[in-house]
Amino acid sequence: MVFTKKRIRFLPIIATLFSALAFSGFTIVLPQAHASGTSDFNQPGNILISDQFNNRVIEVDRNKHIVWSFGSGDPAKCNPGPGAIIGLNDAERLSDGLTLLSGTGIPPNTAEASIPAGCVDNRVIVVDRYGQIVWQYGQAGVTGAGPNQLNVPVFAIQLPNRNIMIVDQSNERVIEVDRFSKQIVFQYGQTGVTGSGFNQLNNPNSVELLPNGHLLIADENNNRAIEVTRSKKIVWQTAASYGGLALNGVAFASRLANGNTLLTDSNNNRILEVTASGGTVLQYFTNTGPNSMAMPLPTNAVKLANGNISIADQFNDRAFIINPAKQIVFQYGMTNVDGTGPDLLNSPYTAFVIGDYTGQTRPPDYF
Repeated sequence: MVFTKKRIRFLPIIATLFSALAFSGFTIVLPQAHASGTSDFNQPGNILISDQFNNRVIEVDRNKHIVWSFGSGDPAKCNPGPGAIIGLNDAERLSDGLTLLSGTGIPPNTAEASIPAGCVDNRVIVVDRYGQIVWQYGQAGVTGAGPNQLNVPVFAIQLPNRNIMIVDQSNERVIEVDRFSKQIVFQYGQTGVTGSGFNQLNNPNSVELLPNGHLLIADENNNRAIEVTRSKKIVWQTAASYGGLALNGVAFASRLANGNTLLTDSNNNRILEVTASGGTVLQYFTNTGPNSMAMPLPTNAVKLANGNISIADQFNDRAFIINPAKQIVFQYGMTNVDGTGPDLLNSPYTAFVIGDYTGQTRPPDYF
């Protein structure tokens, strides 16, 4: 969904030269990431947050300490490339402490950001704990649909076969990219074509690989989530409405072990758990608490192994966790206060608990 609205540790020379040769025309470039080598990094229970308009990802512990980050942390900086990420929409922790990032970029005249002219990124990258890019698809500052080109990549996962699946939003497609050859080996959605018919999407925003091999796609501007086969047949989709309210902007969808589906109904500011037959199990609104803005537009929600739900409440500038009684048991970011300091965020887009892949695509054991 795109709205127009510690310590630095140097890597061995081989890793440094890898980034240099790949991205800077044989000029050695040292990483700009605020990467941490502390023992608190990548601990189960920490929370990985894509801090979208601060142009960074942060990993925080339950005491609200930032134990790792990548990116400038500067909402006014346009510098896509090594050590940086612009308009981060998604961050996924992989094996071996690697992190998969979707650099969406920032469109012009985005009210919540500090780059009025906008800033193109259009990369999906994998970085190690020290901020070095070890894999990349898409080119910094280049918009397109050709080989090694993306147009607003908003979400990415690593599949069990180690390929990378990317939601290439403004190209209206979900693509599987071979990790080694970087060739597209599967695509759902017709490139550049908006629609709701066979093999068509409208602003897709997330994808999950289901245990049966099907794909669960949040088809945001079609106001639905769909389950599709590899032969591109839709075998399930959400109802038009739940709880008497029509779906409006399905930003994220996650299949639960009980067969239900967790939805982020963004434009209605609510999180839903729904049954396969159209029933409503849970409904939670993020705009009803103290200090909330009227339209925070939550973008991501995942149910955890203990039954809690982790939520990225975008324009309320917070990532928080609720228990089954709908009580907030953890929050990072002050509600409706954006910033770069301690316990502050600027439009967080996803928030995942490290080590908990309930209702998500679990990455393979090694990259």
